[in-house]
Amino acid sequence: MLIIVCYDVSTETSAGRRRLRRVAKACEAVGQRVQKSVFECRVSLMQYEELERKLLREIDQTQDRLRLYRLHEPIDLNVKEYGQFKALDFDGPLVV
Repeated sequence: MLIIVCYDVSTETSAGRRRLRRVAKACEAVGQRVQKSVFECRVSLMQYEELERKLLREIDQTQDRLRLYRLHEPIDLNVKEYGQFKALDFDGPLVV
């Protein structure tokens, strides 16, 4: 499934800046950054639940915000893209 992860982590303190780095790192492990605090992730249901648990452990729910959107098939009808950003083709061959 394709999910969109959006977050706003308070960076007024050093603890907040560390939380921000950990949240971004968790998202980078399973997806691609499409905006500064927005990630697109192709995950299985188990990966989705694991990511959600990990992010909920990282954020401070009194100061930060987290939103997870699950997009349904067909993705090409639900996601439109304009401008300079070029998304990864999750289904294409991986070239190293």
